[in-house]
Order: sequence, then structure tokens, then C-alpha cells
Amino acid sequence: MKPIRPFFLLVFLLVVTSCKQSQNFDVLIKNGTIMDGSGDASYVGNIGINADTIAAIGNLENATGTKEIDASGMVVAPGFINMLSWAVESLIEDGRSMGDIKQGVTLEVFGEGWSMGPLNDSMKKEEKESQGDIKFDIEWTTLNEYLEYLTQKGISPNVASFVGATTLRIHQVGYENRTPTPQELDSMKLMVKQAMEEGALGVGSSLIYAPAFYSSTEELIALCKVAAEYDGMYISHIRSEGSQLLESLDELIQIADKAGIRAEIYHLKQSGKENWHKFDAVVKKVDSARAAGLSITADMYTYVAGATGLDASMPPWVQEGGYDKWAERLQDPAIRKKVMQEMRTPTDEWESLMQAAGDPSKILLAGFKNDSLKYLTGKTLAEVAEMRGLSPEETAMDLVIQDGSRVGTIYFLMSEDNVKKQIALPWMSFGSDGGSLAAEGVFLKSSTHPRAYGNVARLLGKYVRDEKVIPMEEAIHKLTMLPATNLKIKKRGALIEGYYADVVLFDPNTIQDNATFEEPHQYATGVKHVFVNGTQVLENGEHTGEFPGQVVHGPGYKNN
Repeated sequence: MKPIRPFFLLVFLLVVTSCKQSQNFDVLIKNGTIMDGSGDASYVGNIGINADTIAAIGNLENATGTKEIDASGMVVAPGFINMLSWAVESLIEDGRSMGDIKQGVTLEVFGEGWSMGPLNDSMKKEEKESQGDIKFDIEWTTLNEYLEYLTQKGISPNVASFVGATTLRIHQVGYENRTPTPQELDSMKLMVKQAMEEGALGVGSSLIYAPAFYSSTEELIALCKVAAEYDGMYISHIRSEGSQLLESLDELIQIADKAGIRAEIYHLKQSGKENWHKFDAVVKKVDSARAAGLSITADMYTYVAGATGLDASMPPWVQEGGYDKWAERLQDPAIRKKVMQEMRTPTDEWESLMQAAGDPSKILLAGFKNDSLKYLTGKTLAEVAEMRGLSPEETAMDLVIQDGSRVGTIYFLMSEDNVKKQIALPWMSFGSDGGSLAAEGVFLKSSTHPRAYGNVARLLGKYVRDEKVIPMEEAIHKLTMLPATNLKIKKRGALIEGYYADVVLFDPNTIQDNATFEEPHQYATGVKHVFVNGTQVLENGEHTGEFPGQVVHGPGYKNN
């Protein structure tokens, strides 16, 4: 064999180098400040995208793109992950996901206790009857069928979900306050197995609400042991975020330990002024558990108010049996008297957000099902009580009866100082705990919490740029690689060659949340371009009409 002559070797290397430098991409993003999700220092560079994949990152000096974007002055980051999304209905109504896409969110994660499957016939009937402004047919049974339904319908973001412990309990036990029979628990465990193999991320719970409140620690451990076999996660709205916060955190840690499962605290907070001082004790418990080898993480939203329903102001016993039984009991004078007394009395037996808010003027009514009550939207419970000449407790009970629902409600509960301290925790990621709405059409029939439009933008604008709570690179890490790693999802959450091209470009000088409690239907500004699976869904801040969203599967997924 003849040796290769140096001249020909030089020509060969020049040709190879030239080809590499003159590479053409479907999309070339040039001169952006790249924050790759790792938390490492940013750098100016280029990114080439081919089809749905990040093909190259770096200087790419002589590269070209079929589409080229000059990202000078913009941050280029992985698409953001919303760890707690309630866009389960809003995406059916409008697949554009406007509220979140305009903040750079490319993955919506569902499953806080309730998931959109598995459903039985009676659950489907109840869901249809409970629908408010958004109406839809239920064309699925399992959780995976729901997620596939969304992507086939057409959505802009990717979607993933935990299977809800509440959903499993309703499926087998209904709304009764009792322990499941061994047969019922076996059925629940089988449904976890099926969900995990179909791509669920793990088991999600929401333990302050009936009927989830009736679940024992042992029941949750049994379900989590199944999810753990598939390397899933347990994620929980813990049993108390107020008077029993530390004890409820102990329960989550116990479940993680006994089931051998990673665990995350949904929307970590210290509810009620008398509990604000517990921040340090919470951090100490989580850090101790992590030091002992458990994987405990948390997520949060960037506001001092939470949002749920008036059910969170009433004792769980009165809600046993579901809404119809609840509303029926509230019309019994003897029961009303007892409920009113319990609503007024501080207790460690159940989580009262009315008590945590401390005053009915800090309870804002945001969502009514009944059109005749929508004029009360945006008023406080104190204002409506005064209008009606009743106590706040009686008013709350009457509204639940009259509206045919739990009534969407905003509670002002948290400390601004604690919000800032939580943002800086190394194990903290972010979730809106809201839908992804459009500031138009049916969505304007009800109010909402501003977090639905501003959770991410508020972090990056108010807390990172303006108040410098954490560096921008760290914030991007907590919106991308950290949650992706916690969830053990593949090839997302970072700008790495070979990863899916979920990419956001935003102006760090102008990114801003604009939604307020008084005027929540206001889009965030400052996000310029968003790509999902390599397809541009936001261009110069405007939606492109593209729907490339796919189902993102958990670590136990078995592709049949």
C-alpha cells in the first residue's frame, strides 16, 4: 500500500474543512448569546437546526441557513419547561398555547392529582357535566390516549403528564372517605403500571382536596412503588402548606424513602403569615433528605397569591361524595351551621385557605361557571358578602351552590421575601399552575391568575434582570435542564447537538410580565422567536400557525 502524499493529504483536509464550514442548515441562528441550560457562562455563537434536531452549535463561521435569524443582543436558550401546567382544557380549545408560547414554554407538564385519564364511563359523564366555558367531547379513556388526542388535534407545545392519584382513586373508590379494598388497590396499581409503560412521568397527588384528602400515606406508597419500578417520580401538592407544612413535608419524604422514588413538592410555599417563618425549617428538611441520598426537589410560581377554589376553604368531610353531595349538604341548615363554625376555627385537621389568607378581602373570585354570576368576577369575597348582607362563610357556601362548581378563587397567602429566597434554592424549578390561555374569545369570559400569562417572564424580568435574585444563566438552568433531568426525559432541556430543537430567543432587556390580578389577560413581552421540534411557532413575537407539539414520554415508556 502506497503512503498518502502530504500534498494530497493537505488538499483532502482543506476540502473537508471547507465542506464543514460551508454547511447549510434548515435554520441558522446567528450571533446569539447562548445559554445552553447547563448554568455555565453564556457565550456568543451560532446554532444550526436540521429537521427537528439541533445539528450544530458553535462558531459555524461559513455556514448558511435556508432560514437565517440574526440573534444579536438576544439570549438563545432551550425551550422552557412548565412543571405544573393546567393547560389540559385550554389546549383543546386553542392549540396555539398563546399565554405560554409567548413566554418561551415548549413543554407543558400535567398531572397535579387529577390527570385526563384513565377514565371510566361515570368519570367521563361527570367531566362533561362539570365543563364551564370550554366545551369538548371526551374521545379518550387512557392518559396516553388523551395526550395523543391533543397532538393529533394540533398543538404548538410538547406535552407530558403524571398519572393522577386522585384520578385513580375516583376510578376505583369514587368519592367515599374510606380505604380502598385490596382488589381496588390492585386495580389502581395496574393502572399506574399501564400509564408508566405508556409514557407517564410518575404519580401526582394533591392532598388538600377531597377525595385525595382521604388517601393514606400507605396507599400513596403502594402506588409509588409501581412508578418507581419504571424510574418514575412522585410529585405532590402536599397535605398542608400552612399549619402542618413541616409534617406534610415529612410525609412526602417518607413516601420517597419507603417507595424508593424521586419526589418533588408542587408549588412550594409557606401559606399564611403565621407560617412564613418556616422557610428555613423547610429548606433544612429538604437538604437533610438530599444529603441522606433521597432525590427531593420542588417547583414554584413567582407570585404571592395562589389560585384554586372555594372548596379549599371548607372541611373535606362536607365534600365527600363529589360536588352534588357537597352542594346538597350545604343547603341543610344544621350542616351549614357546622361548616360555618369549622370555616371560622383554626385547625390542624385540614388545610383552610380562608384561614391562611387571614381576611376575606384577600380572597379574590376569579372563575364562575354560571353566566348569571360572572358579574362578580374580580370582586373579593368580602365585597360580595357585603353586597349580599351575609357573612363571608355563608357567601362562599351560597356561591358554590349557585354556580354549580367550586368557583375559581385566588388567595393571597405568601411572603415576597420567601418567594425570592425560594427562587435561589438550587433544587427549585418553575410551574405556572395555570392554563395556557389566549387573550381573546372564550377565555375572556372568566378571569384567571396572572401566572397563566406571566410566570416565566416575571422570573426573567422582575427577579433576574431587575432585582438580580439569581443570574440569568442559573434561571435558564432552572427552567430547562434541571426539570428535564429531574423528570428523566430524553434529549430535551439543553442546547446540545443531537437534542430536539426546542429553542427560545428572547431580549433580556425587555422580557416582562404584563398580567396583573386586576387585568390578567395580558401577554408577556420580550420573547421574539420560539421553535418546537425544529418548527418555528413564534416569529417576531407572533404565532406562526404551526402545531408541531409531540407527546414527551417518561423513562418507563415502552414503545409498542
